[in-house]
Amino acid sequence: MIPILGEAYAFPPLTRALAEPDGLLAAGGDLACGRLLAGYRRGIFPWFSPGDPILWWAPSQRMVLEPGGVRVTRSLAKALRNKPYTFRFDTAFEQVVRECAAPRDGQSGTWITDDMIAAYCALHAAGHAHSAEVWQQGRLVGGLYGVAVGRMFYGESMFHRVSDASKIALVRTAECLFANGFGMIDCQMFTPHLESLGAHLVHRDEFVARLETYILQPAPAAMWDTEFCNEPS
Repeated sequence: MIPILGEAYAFPPLTRALAEPDGLLAAGGDLACGRLLAGYRRGIFPWFSPGDPILWWAPSQRMVLEPGGVRVTRSLAKALRNKPYTFRFDTAFEQVVRECAAPRDGQSGTWITDDMIAAYCALHAAGHAHSAEVWQQGRLVGGLYGVAVGRMFYGESMFHRVSDASKIALVRTAECLFANGFGMIDCQMFTPHLESLGAHLVHRDEFVARLETYILQPAPAAMWDTEFCNEPS
């Protein structure tokens, strides 16, 4: 049995996370800003299917990306140099989340439910969640969204409508995070795609020890300004 969360924004010790399924820690509660932030500060995130109760996870192995360690291929480097796009932060947050929620090839549904969209839009309104956006000729063609706590960034999802657009969003976001002293980008779960971009697995204990340092370091609010993020690098 896993614990069922009540009204208080408290979670069980991470040592109680299940081995199978790996990292399942608790169920229930809600997606209020205070609970989400309490979870992120502990290395816990929500992930559940439509119709299921809210499930909270802290996997034994965590996929992370060092902000200065994104792997850039030659073709991606060329796209970044030529800049056939405009990059922005936080000008179309809800649109980015809804694009991430759209069904993808080979998938019948999405874990980004309407309740999740509303919850992260509330986090965005409170200044904690951010979108990175790639635009071409006035059209949003790629991006990602995530949550920033101190100098820790928790990536949630990304999408693309043209080749390399999500990778451009990730590289530009990582550049800005690195320039502002962020220590780690949480990618949550292993995927071959993330590994190809330079992400790697760390043990839960190491992940939590590092984030406990980063979340206490305040980041400059100006880093999320569009003019700032488009300054020449």
